[in-house]
Amino acid sequence: DGQPLEGELIEITGRVTQLDGKPLDNLVLEIRQADAHGRYDNPGFFGWGRAATNSEGIYSFKTIKPGAIAGRAPHVNFIVLYSGLMRALHTTMFFDASKGPVLDAVPSDRRTKLIAQREGTVYTFDIRLRGEGETPFFDD
Repeated sequence: DGQPLEGELIEITGRVTQLDGKPLDNLVLEIRQADAHGRYDNPGFFGWGRAATNSEGIYSFKTIKPGAIAGRAPHVNFIVLYSGLMRALHTTMFFDASKGPVLDAVPSDRRTKLIAQREGTVYTFDIRLRGEGETPFFDD
């Protein structure tokens, strides 16, 4: 609609590793998120993106920080797709340890795996597919 996009511009980056800690190259990540007002129906904001990891397992998205959605803290939903996986994996990145139904459903000792680390406008969200420090995944 020609209106400038509202919200804080951010970068979401991270590293995806497998059981032995080795990076996964050419893994595809998709994100889905609300706009800065917590809406999914903004015609000026797609709220979706796709990126592949490089040889070091690094991915990056440039987006806006989403707003809270009725009863849920601001978050970004991730789908992990890789040729060695039998199904897509779903996880959620949060910006802080706010209470909410998704974080509350994860055992307290694993919740930090869903909270991005912030440095300025860059949020780092590493994903471990299996093993020690595995990222919590959810049924879709």
